[in-house]
Parts: sequence; structure tokens; C-alpha cells
Amino acid sequence: MAKVEEKQPIVDEIAANVKDALSVVLVDYRGLTVEQDTLLRRELRSAGITYKVYKNTMMNFAFKGNSLEGLAPYLEGPSAIAISKSDATAPARELNRLMKGAPKLEIKAGMVEGNIYDAEGVAQIAKIPAREELISKLLGSLQSPIASFARVISQIAEQGGGEAAATADEAEAPVAEAPVVGRDDPGVPQEETPAAEIPVVVAEPEEIAPTQNAGSQARDDEEETVEEAPAEVEEAESNEAEAK
Repeated sequence: MAKVEEKQPIVDEIAANVKDALSVVLVDYRGLTVEQDTLLRRELRSAGITYKVYKNTMMNFAFKGNSLEGLAPYLEGPSAIAISKSDATAPARELNRLMKGAPKLEIKAGMVEGNIYDAEGVAQIAKIPAREELISKLLGSLQSPIASFARVISQIAEQGGGEAAATADEAEAPVAEAPVVGRDDPGVPQEETPAAEIPVVVAEPEEIAPTQNAGSQARDDEEETVEEAPAEVEEAESNEAEAK
């Protein structure tokens, strides 16, 4: 009974550490040197990760009835847990990075946001960038089109200002007067004076009397003369008779 009471504070400590945890990764630390273990704890602490070594039986009691109960099958051999309450991917990512300098360190399994993953699943989660990095990339992707748009607008404004200034300069520049060129200036080709146009008089055609039967008309005139002659002869004879 005394042993159970002695173990209860450790179980409560584990339960308090994993309460509201976003991620818990279970590791096997066998084979680590003191220097490697010290570096491991320091690096995890600076990343906001709690790193503790507990007995498997104590962790088994603390995991019962919560989302970590699925880690019970992996509680074999020396075990330690890395806990994060702020970044769900931080324990997997930092442990995976530190394993390059401490090859003896081995990931057993883990819990991320209520889901249990084996060692391979935790290794995949370790590839996810940190939240700050994701936010930075998101902001960068949002700012890039805005910056490009602002740069284009600035270039358009600069070009428009240059054109306006050029237009203003042209408007202010004095207009050169065109030189007056005299007609007798020998250096200037003179225009030829067009010759006076001679009016062309077109004679109107005279009316030509119709020549209908000219011969007939002559004959009629002769007949009238012949008819008038006997009358005159008769009148002359009558006058002579009266005179006698």
C-alpha cells in the first residue's frame, strides 16, 4: 500500500504533463552518451518541449482513460516522452533533427492531436514545417501578388508622370516662326504663272432653209411672169386705141 502511495505522485505528475498536450512522442534513449543526452534536453527545452524519463509502469497508469492509452503497447524497454502543448509537430520534428547527431535515439510511437502514430507515421509528421514557418510562407504568398501589383502601379505612375512632364515641356517651348519667303528670292523656286486662257468662240450654225423642190419653185415663178405679161400687153394696146 505504501508503494502505491509513493507511485501516485509520479503518476499524477505524468498525467498533469500530458494533459491538454497536442503531441506526445515516445522514444528509446538507450545508447545515448551523457553529452548527447544533455544536448538533447537543452535543444528540446529551447523549442518549448518537455522531455521526461519515466518508468513504463508509471506511464501506463497515467495513460489509462485518455487519448494516450493507445501508446501502452509501445511501453517496452527504456522510455522517455517529449511533450508539446503549443505545437503539434514540434516533438516529432525536433527529435527527428536531433537523431542525426545521436543515431542511437529511436522513436517508438506518438500521439498527435488525439491520433496514435507508429514510428513511420511520426517520421512523416516530422517533415511538416513549424507553424511560424507555415505562417511566414502563407504571408509571403499573399504579399507577393500585392507587391507585384504595387510595383506595376508604381511603374505606370512613373511612366505617366514622365509623359506628362514631356507634354508640359513641349507646351512651354516657344514655337519657331516660319520665315517669310519673297517671290524674288533666288534661293526659292518660283511658281509659274499660268497662261491666260484664250476663250474659244464657237460659231452658232446658221439656219439653212429647206431645199424642197428648188426647180419647182423656179417654174412657178416663170409661170406667174408669163401669166402677168399678157395682161400688161392688153392694157398697153387699150391705151393706144384710146389715143387714136
